[in-house]
Amino acid sequence: MTFGNTKTGKTGTSTSDATETAHIKSVESLDQSNEMERGLKNRHVQFIAIGGTIGTGLFLGSGKSIALTGPSIIFVYIGVGLIMFLLMRAIGEMMYSDPSQHTFINFITRYLGRGWGKFAGWTYWIVLILTGMTEITAVSTYFVTFFGTFGIDLNSWKWLIELCFLVALTGINLIAVKVFGEAEFWFSMIKITLIVGLIVTAIVMLIIGFSYPATHIEGVDGTVSGATVSLANITDGFQLAPNGWMNFFMSFQMVFFAYQLIEFVGVTVSETQNPREVLPKAVNELIMRILIFYVGALIAIMAIVPWRNFHENSDGSFGSPFIMVFKYAGLDWAAALVFFVVITAAASALNSLIYSAGRHLYQLASDSESPAMARLAEVSEHKVPAKAIVVSGCMILFSPIINAIPGISGAFVLFASAASAVVIFIYVLTMLAHHKYRQSSDFLPDGFVMPAWQVLDWIAIAFFVLVYVTLFLSADTIGSAIAGLIWLVAFGGYCLLRERFQNRDLKKALQQ
Repeated sequence: MTFGNTKTGKTGTSTSDATETAHIKSVESLDQSNEMERGLKNRHVQFIAIGGTIGTGLFLGSGKSIALTGPSIIFVYIGVGLIMFLLMRAIGEMMYSDPSQHTFINFITRYLGRGWGKFAGWTYWIVLILTGMTEITAVSTYFVTFFGTFGIDLNSWKWLIELCFLVALTGINLIAVKVFGEAEFWFSMIKITLIVGLIVTAIVMLIIGFSYPATHIEGVDGTVSGATVSLANITDGFQLAPNGWMNFFMSFQMVFFAYQLIEFVGVTVSETQNPREVLPKAVNELIMRILIFYVGALIAIMAIVPWRNFHENSDGSFGSPFIMVFKYAGLDWAAALVFFVVITAAASALNSLIYSAGRHLYQLASDSESPAMARLAEVSEHKVPAKAIVVSGCMILFSPIINAIPGISGAFVLFASAASAVVIFIYVLTMLAHHKYRQSSDFLPDGFVMPAWQVLDWIAIAFFVLVYVTLFLSADTIGSAIAGLIWLVAFGGYCLLRERFQNRDLKKALQQ
């Protein structure tokens, strides 16, 4: 362990010979059991943090959230963003105290016990794999759509597209961590460029008082009404819940899921140069990124397109606000542009998922007593957990096979959506671990301290619980909520019981 404690394993669990007040130990002394290379530079981590907050949901899914609650969606994004910022401050404080840890999950083991640690570790890895399966499917779908705008039909080659993307991104992760960081840097740069372009376009349209006629937009049923670009499109007839309070509350879960993977920075710290300088800056700038990239984009969109112009299509989908905005600006190739960026966003998410899944499987193998698992707890000559990365990538490769089997694909959709719900349990356990950390002798008063933790920890936990409760209120998500709850009771109960029996056996052995 750290801070005056005796380290007993790679998870950082320890004996209790801690001093009354913990002291900051050097990264070099903490890194004695860290076999990874610190190859991520400041710019890599900064853009990884940005990439973690910008997913495909902003480019394609924001139309649904705008239609659901109107301009008040801005406040929802800000509110949920603040809660996620509290989560990141909690993770940041614990990672700052011991930047040799490969994942923030290790602190759940350290402060809540091996039972909850085992539950969180395996659950989070499974979530990453299932999410990776959905992302690889999304990549091929967007790829087909992108070429479809040029009249090229690639539907019959989706499986090959998925295979090529997965092999390429797994290869990037196997070369070296700095290559992964460089790939994420450019993926994020592409996403940022589109959002900045959207905001600049809106500002120019506002200044010149741009007007546009009724137009047919690709991906939107019928013809979208014309309008004049103005901030009045946001403020006129403003209501907090124009479509009812139920829709307003349901928007919180949509926005919450849009923020998922924001915690990804908490997996990169053990491979970051100067982590105690880079981590606080990356975490503290999250709130500004949220305001610029999410709130700024939403204001720009609704200033150009009146929110009442967003309607559900006959197939239940919604048009992309980004395509609508650039189409109104005169870019006939707007759909191709947006879907190209969406492909990079999905590829970025998949790249990050492979990276994170590899590190988590490596950590699980390091903690396992199984000889077979121990083989995965090895680092290659490039200082990456190659075997764990390859195994994780192979698991994601099952996605095209599963999607091809009608009887199984329906169940897979349920499990994949349930995986997103289960992440809420991980977030709750993380906040509880932070609460225990602040009460422990490990607490660093001169570290990256989260203020008002006694209140803010519980506010975050209450919010996460509330989001999970809202899953039971919709026919689309109730199945996921029930499946997630069954997983918590079944697997969580198994992990806790196993820990209890192991502790009992250890106690008997010591007495003898």
